[in-house]
Amino acid sequence: MPNTMAIERRLPGLPGLGGGGWDATPAPSIRPAAAWRDTGTDLAAAGDTESTGSSSLRAPAMCPPTPRRSPVRTAVNRTAVTRAAVSLGLTLATLAAAHATQPEPHAMSTPASSAPASHAPSRPATRPAPSDTLSARQQAIVPIGAFAAAGNIARLNDALNQGLDAGLTISDAKEILVQVYAYAGFPRSLNALGELMKVVDGRQKRGIHDAPGHSPGAPIPTGDALLAAGTANQTSLVGQPVKGPLFDFAPAIDQYLKTHLFGDIFARDNLDWQSRELATVGMLSALPGAESQLQSHLAISMNVGITAEQLTQLAGVLQDRVGDDPARRTREALDKQLAAKAK
Repeated sequence: MPNTMAIERRLPGLPGLGGGGWDATPAPSIRPAAAWRDTGTDLAAAGDTESTGSSSLRAPAMCPPTPRRSPVRTAVNRTAVTRAAVSLGLTLATLAAAHATQPEPHAMSTPASSAPASHAPSRPATRPAPSDTLSARQQAIVPIGAFAAAGNIARLNDALNQGLDAGLTISDAKEILVQVYAYAGFPRSLNALGELMKVVDGRQKRGIHDAPGHSPGAPIPTGDALLAAGTANQTSLVGQPVKGPLFDFAPAIDQYLKTHLFGDIFARDNLDWQSRELATVGMLSALPGAESQLQSHLAISMNVGITAEQLTQLAGVLQDRVGDDPARRTREALDKQLAAKAK
């Protein structure tokens, strides 16, 4: 094999190496063994070794210290050097390919399911965080509560269809409409539940099979345990124990609030508290004269993790889907609550 060609690998971006790909240049003649001994140069020490099993190729082995070299021995040695150079070149080529295909550090990403929160990509400033917007399902809850509390059955029908389309289960809708009794009375609650039956039946006849949802996972306590559970729920939602002259004047209403509303209803864990508060705000926004209760439940909404931005969006949902008066009442109550919280 001729010894006038050697392969030189140039890798872009790697220190000490040029760019431009593979290049063929004349190679110097192989130095005699004496020259290796004089300079002390060792190919293995210089990093130009090719491991083959348990042995490594070294210059002294390629150039034995004999004054008269056999032509056959010389040809073998030259062949070995050429093979070593080609092998080294292939190794460098493999490294270069890996380097070229490896993504830049800033372009690498971790799947969202396993990425630590501290390394999550930052969101654009113009895009609100998910926690500052209501989901389509959450938005759909608001007009259902408002129309049910107002007794507007015709528009409740549309709202229920929209809510089921947005991902509410049949159980979710039932829970919202049962809760109406605590704010607008049993007649409005019963009429709304009757309309839900019609909506579900009509959708089934059209081939729409909505998710049924599920019943409460934990049994509802009774007796003194119910009063204790309701008191604990009320304290957690409000942020402090609820007391006052009104409840001293009429203890029965205090007990009913604790046992029926915050016990029987809020102890049912098949509808989360955020959804229940969105429904409650929708109900109270539709009731003139309930502004103080509306403000109180806006405060409770924030206590359970609904943001002020989401409540502002809620007022917009009322404006678009329900009417001017419920939206106005909600905005005014929210302004008062935020002002009180800032003091």
